[in-house]
Amino acid sequence: MSDGALSQDEIDALLAGVDSAGLGSSGSAPVATMPAMAGGGHSEEERRAFQDFLTANIGALSSNLSMMTGATVSLREPQVTFSNRDAILGDLPETVTVVKADYTSGFPGEHIFILPEDTARNIASMQLKDDSIAMDAMAMSVIGEVVSQLKGTQITDLTKKTNNKSIAHMAPEAANIRKAAAGLPAGDFLSALYQLDLGDGKSHQVWEIYGGGVAGDIARALNGTSSQGAPAMGAGMPMGGGMPMQGMGMPGMQGMGMPQGMPMGGGMPMQGMGMPGMQGMGMPQGMPMGGGMPMQGMGLHGMGMPGMPTNVQAVQFPNLMPRATHQEMGNIGLIMDVKMEMTVELGRTHKSIKEILSMGEGTIIELDKLAGEPVDILVNHKLIAKGEVVVIDENFGVRVTEIVSPMERLNDLG
Repeated sequence: MSDGALSQDEIDALLAGVDSAGLGSSGSAPVATMPAMAGGGHSEEERRAFQDFLTANIGALSSNLSMMTGATVSLREPQVTFSNRDAILGDLPETVTVVKADYTSGFPGEHIFILPEDTARNIASMQLKDDSIAMDAMAMSVIGEVVSQLKGTQITDLTKKTNNKSIAHMAPEAANIRKAAAGLPAGDFLSALYQLDLGDGKSHQVWEIYGGGVAGDIARALNGTSSQGAPAMGAGMPMGGGMPMQGMGMPGMQGMGMPQGMPMGGGMPMQGMGMPGMQGMGMPQGMPMGGGMPMQGMGLHGMGMPGMPTNVQAVQFPNLMPRATHQEMGNIGLIMDVKMEMTVELGRTHKSIKEILSMGEGTIIELDKLAGEPVDILVNHKLIAKGEVVVIDENFGVRVTEIVSPMERLNDLG
């Protein structure tokens, strides 16, 4: 008779229902994913597209890992398959480190990395230079940063190959959990199994998982068959934002992709206009087209339409202001706990050696700051802000009143 306690098998069965949100999402917006296709719904062509894409990034990923860990790290060509939850769970050790890094735009959908606990511990130890590291919040932060670097490399290449410039992902969230709670996508999904060499003579495994929907979208984009491209010209497709040309018959324009009823220009409706042929045809004067202006003696020569208003667009110049890349922003996370010296400077003055040597107890030194004038706040002897002196529990303090602009900092350096 049971004492009411759950067995480990029962616990695992309950955990198997935990979705990817179980990793502790930090309130990010839910990601809209396409339903995963059923078994066999993914083609060999899609798998091959992913195989080529991931393999092409092996060298860059290995270099990034080597730079971050300070050791010679290498990845081998991944084994890419379409799999499911049961198959993957059978290959995983009991405890794993799962990093949730869903795509949020461009190709929105589920994306996670799974590392055996020992592999994650080795990577964190190499980066923190600590052989006795515990799998705590600091270790999870390190693993999340490693995945962020890998994702940055992949997104850069994926953007170049698909010309989709809106690709982005959530900040990676790492957790050390039992494999049953790994939050694997539902249905069939794409799995890439890497063999990782950390220079310790062992072969470590890393799984990269894409949800079925996002895997299909990316594969089609890599193959150039994405449905997100520009639509083909068809019936009723507007040209130049104009009014529809009702009842306009254009015999002789078959094969040119311009069906009847297609709006052109920005002009008034052209009702009942007959255009019996294209060869040497001149359009009647006074006919409003492209903004209502008369088009006198206009001939249609191979779709060149003199007199039509030109669609002029403003030149888009690139932003010349420096912007931190995703990789640069990720690197800052590595030094967030580095301590820096902060000082508050009341004022300065210049004295001759004679005056300095003649100083004694009771000597008053006049500074270059007026009473009540803001004091300078310096970090590593560089001016970053100004403030006013306050007293906090019998201690001096300073209240920040102004952040120094970058231009003022440059002038200060000069």
